[in-house]
Amino acid sequence: MDVQQQIHQTVTQSPVVLFMKGTPQFPQCGFSSRVVQILKACGVNEFASVNVLADEGIRQGIKDYANWPTIPQLYINGEFIGGADIAAEMYASGELQQLLEPIVKSV
Repeated sequence: MDVQQQIHQTVTQSPVVLFMKGTPQFPQCGFSSRVVQILKACGVNEFASVNVLADEGIRQGIKDYANWPTIPQLYINGEFIGGADIAAEMYASGELQQLLEPIVKSV
């Protein structure tokens, strides 16, 4: 399976997926940490995460997959949402909570 297929499979297998530097328990950059905190504030305590520092192919491949140059990258229900700034803006407006509400309720 090539990197793009692997990424596609990852983003479609779980309702919430975060491609990040480090892990949710030990984020390795402030932006990744910020998105983890935002997800938790929305009530999402369980989500799939991919540490891009562990695999250079994934690290570059995810940038190509979403045509987005930076990490972290947040996916909800297979759809690319954005990075830390977009997640923070959506959280501040309440849009992210609305998007995540059905997922949080189903857990």
